[in-house]
Amino acid sequence: MTDKNALIQPDRGQKAVAIHLVAKDGLEQFIKGLSVPQRAALEAQKFTGSAGSHAILPDGDGWFVAAGVADPAALSTWCLAKLADVLPAGTYRRANGEPGKAALGWIVGQYSFDRYLSEPSEEGPRILLTGEVKAINAVIAEAEAIELVRDLVNTPAEDMGPGQLESEAESLAKAFRADVKITRGEMLEREYPMVHAVGRAAGRAHAPRLIELEWGDPKHPKIAVVGKGVCFDSGGLDIKPAAGMLLMKKDMGGAAHALGLARLIMGAKLPVRLHLVIPAVENAISGNSFRPGDVLRSRAGITVEIGNTDAEGRLILGDALTRAGEKEPELLIDFATLTGAARVAVGPDLPALFTREDRTAQDILDAGLAVDDPCWRLPLYDGYREYLKSDIADINNAGSSGFAGASTAALFMDRFVPKGLDWAHFDTFAWRPAAKPGRPKGGDALGLRAAWLMLQRRYTGEHG
Repeated sequence: MTDKNALIQPDRGQKAVAIHLVAKDGLEQFIKGLSVPQRAALEAQKFTGSAGSHAILPDGDGWFVAAGVADPAALSTWCLAKLADVLPAGTYRRANGEPGKAALGWIVGQYSFDRYLSEPSEEGPRILLTGEVKAINAVIAEAEAIELVRDLVNTPAEDMGPGQLESEAESLAKAFRADVKITRGEMLEREYPMVHAVGRAAGRAHAPRLIELEWGDPKHPKIAVVGKGVCFDSGGLDIKPAAGMLLMKKDMGGAAHALGLARLIMGAKLPVRLHLVIPAVENAISGNSFRPGDVLRSRAGITVEIGNTDAEGRLILGDALTRAGEKEPELLIDFATLTGAARVAVGPDLPALFTREDRTAQDILDAGLAVDDPCWRLPLYDGYREYLKSDIADINNAGSSGFAGASTAALFMDRFVPKGLDWAHFDTFAWRPAAKPGRPKGGDALGLRAAWLMLQRRYTGEHG
């Protein structure tokens, strides 16, 4: 990862290239202030002021940038991100204003995943200056959390198994003086039987485990964050086709989001008692794989008939949610790359959000819009619980109807969350199938900043 501290710096009047932001309806006025050579350069580059476009104009012995944005008075997170990717290396400042929300997009717009490249790009950074010095640390923290999610999701499963997720949690614990507990082996089989059953077919190097991290003053309000950590999903004995398996290194995206959110919480010293829970497994195939038709007994004592071994994420989350509930938090948030049905419903950009409380849903939705990290609420509809009925166990892990797949998956998990607990579930994609400014193709944080702003507003009164 690029050093984020090098990409946004305090403006102390140092030499920098000016960026003039121009909207389409302000282009004519902007042109009036240009010299004849500058107008000619603008015309030659066919600059129209459309969002995302830019032109480089001469200015004596130097040059400046004209950049198109929808509204210079209300910048979005991503409106300068393309510039950060395409401009030459150097130092820049916004003319006649501050970057505001766009500072984050400027930083993460320079992200690249080059771990496996023999010759990574040696192009220098684009540095953005800002007079909003007090905001720099918070922007850098969000950028680091986003890029942590991206790096973890982009890393192939051989190098990002349950053990590597454990190492990431331990690194966070060391950095922020948190406590880590790992449950594995016979104790995992006894205490978290569904986590063990899903992960038992993996090789020894990718053996299953439950990762817990605790941080903060025990006197503060308790919150729990849970993340699905399926480091690779073959589908199990209900094996996926090759095309469906190709991106399954990203099936630990929920765990990546949980780690990113934990990093933000601890880094900002949010006044909460945090309990992070990550069930980490590989859903592999071997002679001891769990089978369709098996009945598993969960940590909660609920028996689960296996209708499909490819519906494994909800199984490991069932045990993890049970564990999180035992600490009696006042708020429980989970992230999971859980269902293809959510992607059919809301596409790749929008995490599907399920909550028990209308207030919590609205708080998250409002926060997402405020930081350009939108979510979309889907229903926890009681009428669909019948789709999870089993003839021989308390519940089936796969819906029988073929309808409302995201909702039935959420309803399955709802059985393992204590009644009355304020719970929010993000069914996130954690992936960009196509690049957008500031958001390259590959792993990405979707719903992370919405949850983070909601927590800040709830526990500090900040409005973001």
